[in-house]
Amino acid sequence: MAASTTVSEPAVDDRPSPKDLDRCVHCGLCLNACPTYRELGVEMDSPRGRIYQMVQVAAGRLEPGDSYVEHIDLCLGCRACETACPSGVEYGKLVEAARAHIEQVCPRSWPARLVRRFVYGRLLVSPRLIKIAGNLVSLYQWSGLQRLVRASRVLNLFGNLGQLERLLPPAEKPFFFGQIGRTFPPRSEQRYRVAMVAGCLANVSFSRLNEATVRVLQENGCEVAVPTGQGCCGALHVHAGLREQGRELARRNIEAFETGGYAAIITNAAGCGSTLKEYGELLEHDPAWRDRARAFASRVRDVTEFLAEIGVNREMGALNITATYQDSCHLAHGQRIRLQPRQLLEAVPGLKFKELPLSDLCCGSAGVYNVQHTEMSLSILEKKMQMAATTGADTIVTANPGCMLQLRAGAALYGRNQRVMHVVEVLDEAYRKL
Repeated sequence: MAASTTVSEPAVDDRPSPKDLDRCVHCGLCLNACPTYRELGVEMDSPRGRIYQMVQVAAGRLEPGDSYVEHIDLCLGCRACETACPSGVEYGKLVEAARAHIEQVCPRSWPARLVRRFVYGRLLVSPRLIKIAGNLVSLYQWSGLQRLVRASRVLNLFGNLGQLERLLPPAEKPFFFGQIGRTFPPRSEQRYRVAMVAGCLANVSFSRLNEATVRVLQENGCEVAVPTGQGCCGALHVHAGLREQGRELARRNIEAFETGGYAAIITNAAGCGSTLKEYGELLEHDPAWRDRARAFASRVRDVTEFLAEIGVNREMGALNITATYQDSCHLAHGQRIRLQPRQLLEAVPGLKFKELPLSDLCCGSAGVYNVQHTEMSLSILEKKMQMAATTGADTIVTANPGCMLQLRAGAALYGRNQRVMHVVEVLDEAYRKL
């Protein structure tokens, strides 16, 4: 069921909290962790510089105009600065609050408003529109039109449009929407009953990943339910400053998952998982939903986190691949999950693991950032692929669908056409080798 498409007035004060802003001591240890600062060397495009601007806006000394909006918008929201910060500044919370405030006081251009209204208010919350979009993408990709467009290089006449087209998600049929409402039995003795988050766009663009996730959980003694009533988690809305829309979507998902007695609520998308785990904070000012949101969030697990917790089934066939691992930002920095994906990869027979230099530096995907700030995104991506090449790996593994799309584009544009896989896809391939 689609969520309301109305952009609600904020029910709570979503501006950056003075208490949270005051935690920053302006030491600058975050600078080298920040992708935009590494690219530009501009103080105002660093976490410290952005916090300084937020402080000035909060004090009334700086108008939240175009320059402020530009610096805040250019942030990828990767949260690497949080890992680097010795003072525990929750920068992700601050930048999301700053964007929420911008939405209230700085009207976007009418084209931007139109696109945001359609993408956030219509497309992401409507399974029907997602299916239509998926069918159109499928027609483009499988009719031969995509090959013709790429061969002609006509898109290169329009700036970065050629590179942007490579980021177009695949349409993987049959769509996973058909599996919502089903329960999948374990392949062996049942150990756990879990629920799976199917996502929104993932139902058409990552059907195979969702299917692989179900199979891997089955191989590990899980009964896997895919509850009806679930939908978009609201991560992209919250990151864009549309917090009230995010809250509406959170309430719908909580309702969908709170019955069923699930041991865990499993997600295979690091960006979604980070937001799902923060539902308690998102709804902390809503007395009717606060406790329900906290209970929901306490059961959310990234699939790699869960498999490492329960002890992964090591009865797998051998994969003769050399793999490296790119940390997804919202897994490494947002959820502090780093070791578990590597442990799972090292459990695969025949897999040679090579550590990636600066593996926790953003790949430039960042939700829809690569669409909105294509030039910056591609510059970050090119450096990432150069580092991947030094490992000699033939397979790049990550734990987030958005990162997979970005890295696949990078492998085609700047890399050596390496395979790009999710951790659970690697496990699934190994299980199916038996």
